[in-house]
Amino acid sequence: MSLIVTKFGGTSVATPERILKAAQRLVDYQQQGNKVVAVVSAMGKSTDDLLALAHEVNPAPPARELDVLLTTGELVSMSILAMAVASLGKKAKSFTGHQAGIVTTTKHNKAQIAQIKAGRIEQALDDGNIVIVAGFQGSTKTGELTTLGRGGSDTSAVALAAALKADLCEIYSDVDGVYTADPRVVPRAKKLESISYEEMLELAAAGSGVLQMRAVEFARNYKVTLCCRSAFSSNPGTIVREEAVEQAIVSGIAYDNSEAKITIRGVPDTAGIAASVFSAIAKANINVDMIVQNISEHGYTDITFTAPAGDLDRLCPVLQKQVDTLGAREYLVDSSITKLSLVGAGLRTNPGIAAKMFKVLSESAINIEMISTSAIRISVVIDAKNSERAQQALHTAFDLDSDQVFKEETLSAEEQAAKANKGR
Repeated sequence: MSLIVTKFGGTSVATPERILKAAQRLVDYQQQGNKVVAVVSAMGKSTDDLLALAHEVNPAPPARELDVLLTTGELVSMSILAMAVASLGKKAKSFTGHQAGIVTTTKHNKAQIAQIKAGRIEQALDDGNIVIVAGFQGSTKTGELTTLGRGGSDTSAVALAAALKADLCEIYSDVDGVYTADPRVVPRAKKLESISYEEMLELAAAGSGVLQMRAVEFARNYKVTLCCRSAFSSNPGTIVREEAVEQAIVSGIAYDNSEAKITIRGVPDTAGIAASVFSAIAKANINVDMIVQNISEHGYTDITFTAPAGDLDRLCPVLQKQVDTLGAREYLVDSSITKLSLVGAGLRTNPGIAAKMFKVLSESAINIEMISTSAIRISVVIDAKNSERAQQALHTAFDLDSDQVFKEETLSAEEQAAKANKGR
């Protein structure tokens, strides 16, 4: 008997029809002789709706109360899915993150899992239940409700798989695996049969939305085998494990449009200046990514870095204070950028990949504004308007194109009718 942990994303449980399909999948697994745990996200765009509701009454809602509100989305999904399983004649038991024993740190909205006390889940499984757990949430040692941040249900699923010593953790979404590029941008992107933890981490960090980076880190640390699959088909997904079967030079291309490029101009080129700037940014709890400092000229230099565009409201006052304190000339913000990355274990042993990347972009008349590298990743910052064209050119240049064109899943006729009726 195997123990399988599954995770269903928001699109996978967006309608009653999809919830019933998820329930049937769980029942099928149990009938095959497996113990089954499902982790669920909030239905469809429920989390976005709850956030919008909170901001209608308070532009800056207290973090604790926001967590209490946001946890309700997953509670709806877990209870409805348990009811759907029961309608198929099988026993199911749902648990909130707190009831499931997910203990987190105390940081609201971005808590981290500290411990999982899985006794109640194990007992429910031994009693023959399909167990359904609300993802994205947990509670502190003192019982305060917390959430894990965007995509936290992936982390919930992997952490539970590790705690339960599951044989497999399946992540279901609206795509049927990890592709060599976003297939909605590069229609001839290929689905990978397998990929290593290391490569998946780089893709996630570079903007690939298939798996949350924290979830992949958890899987790597606890050797949890992952499988990314579509909730809408029986097609095999992509396995994420210690070593991938495929060893292509470039495994995939990822992009991130969520960052902004910031340049502080005319900074005095003296010791401690960079430390002052980035210490102040760190105190504001803002992450920075790529950093470039120009060669000094006449005792002054420019410092350029990227940071999440969503943090600009908090970042700009910090930057202005640094400009005033350090006697810099000004700071500039450019939000119309894309961070584009090539990822592959083969990059570390194949010289000339960066040169080829730069040549392809040059031949496409695309200017590179910043560059950073790791052992298995090369990232560049370009103008956002060139993002799709750059991805398609690089995908073809590195022989990643598939013979087939990707076709995105669409709502069935029944789901479209249900959605139309709901809007009346």
